Amino acid sequence: MIPQAVLYALYVLLTVALAVPLGFYIYKVMFEKRNPLSRIVGPIESATYKVLGIDPEKAMSGKSYLASLMLFSLLGFLVLFIMLLIQANYTSAGMDVAQAFNTAASFVTNTNWQSYVPENQMTPIVQALGLGVQNFFAPAAGMAVLFALIRGLIQTKTRTIGNFWKDMTRILLYILIPVNLVLSLLLVSQGVIQNTNTLQSAKLLEPIAVNAEGDRIENAVIDEQNQTVTVNGTIVPDARIVTKQALPSGLAASQIAIKQSGTNGGGYFQTNSAHPYENPTPISNFLEVISILLIPMALCFTFGRALHDQKQGRAVFWAMMIGLVLSISVIALGSHIGLDPSLVMEGKETRFGVAGTNIWTSFTTAASSGSVNSALESSSPLSAMTMLIAMQLGEVIFGGAGCGLYGMLAFLILTVFIAGLMVGRTPEFAGKKIEPYEMKWAVVMVLAAPFAILIGSTLACLNSATLESISSSGPHAFTQMLYAFTSAGANNGSAMSGFMAHTAWLDLLLGLIMLFARFVPMAAAILMAQHLSRKSCVAPTAGTLCTNNTLFVLLLVLIVVVIGALSFFPALALGPIAELIQTIH
Repeated sequence: MIPQAVLYALYVLLTVALAVPLGFYIYKVMFEKRNPLSRIVGPIESATYKVLGIDPEKAMSGKSYLASLMLFSLLGFLVLFIMLLIQANYTSAGMDVAQAFNTAASFVTNTNWQSYVPENQMTPIVQALGLGVQNFFAPAAGMAVLFALIRGLIQTKTRTIGNFWKDMTRILLYILIPVNLVLSLLLVSQGVIQNTNTLQSAKLLEPIAVNAEGDRIENAVIDEQNQTVTVNGTIVPDARIVTKQALPSGLAASQIAIKQSGTNGGGYFQTNSAHPYENPTPISNFLEVISILLIPMALCFTFGRALHDQKQGRAVFWAMMIGLVLSISVIALGSHIGLDPSLVMEGKETRFGVAGTNIWTSFTTAASSGSVNSALESSSPLSAMTMLIAMQLGEVIFGGAGCGLYGMLAFLILTVFIAGLMVGRTPEFAGKKIEPYEMKWAVVMVLAAPFAILIGSTLACLNSATLESISSSGPHAFTQMLYAFTSAGANNGSAMSGFMAHTAWLDLLLGLIMLFARFVPMAAAILMAQHLSRKSCVAPTAGTLCTNNTLFVLLLVLIVVVIGALSFFPALALGPIAELIQTIH
């Protein structure tokens, strides 16, 4: 048996080993250097521009770039919303308007919050052409905004930040599709299903009895010959004998790959990656875990190369890595402290074990990915608090594809400004002076998610109907509710199973929070990028603050933690902290 500490280290080290070359490749793609796929994908890229009428050489201002992003996202939302309403005619349980709005908002914002049952409420066509397509478009949009901001930092006196349609095309054709093609094939090799069947039937080893509602009847005596079911000698009326099970099927592997690598998180099946069709083996678990942080981690190294300052990219990487290591350590610790040894495996899959579950939980809450391979409801208060904090910091511990890094850059700009005030110097970053305009939008980027989470949680608490969606009482009830709104506001999408979010009120409220928390920071990043691109580059002097050394990394981590603590400590005290105190006593 491999020691758990070694397993944690293997997951992290292998992700880093793959992220470094991928980061260099992404740099070549986005800054139009020759890359290994230029010959193959180049003609497809040119044909795409011709068919769609895109002029790839036409650079956009920040306002044009933002308008294109919003138009693209709006069209994606409307198409998916209509598909979800139409499919009600072809599924056993359709969606009402509120749930369709929530689901469309969820997938367009890269959240993938799922208040529906995929097996009953999704047709294969909507899974593939609706949800699957948005799983590619949403992370591509996040990455496009990141590169717009990077161009704002490296360009001087241009007033433009690139072409949105060109960025989206290159991200999809050169990065997301190839990465997920490889990952899909690897997952299929491990048994993740990929077929065009809808349902398959399998004979049960032993027949079971169910009542009229479909619930299993315990302690039943089954007489298959006479088709009767008795309990304690009494015949149960309306009981049915079930000898076969309907097994869902479909194009799962291709959607599982992009749900992970695109930091989307929405499962093809209701139990997400705890389902054996989505995640059948320890090797598939290893592949899926690594793919969650692969692109966000790679973008740190892309950032360094784009600035021609790889030390700067590594500084951002280490700031994020410190947060990840702390998250993994505390979640692993929380799996044992205060728990009866017999309960350590509660809510976990035996084929993954404690380490395979804890590392997944750490990675998925560090990124804006809501995929799960265990029941988060079974997490200890310490683990739950760590997951909440990882999301509430803006998911900048690598974060989502693109959005994690531009979120961390907002914190970096705040840190530069604060440090500059401390030493009496004009704050500068990447050769650009940081002025009130940049600070305004950096603050908006940093506080948008906390604002959405806390306001949403407050509105939910004020509505008595919310209590009907909570299965627990006391501090844990508040933890369930806070986790749901944190997940929505952080564009994560994971949830504790005890919180039933499918009511018209919660569907609409959570959907609005997802949209606000996604597009407000995006708009702020783009407007900041445009303003930065107008500036000239300032030569470094002896008084220029160094932003790529150990001291600055520690200061950056401190600023991230302090802002998170100031924003959420009172809420955490009412939920997981109160639970933890109860556990200790």
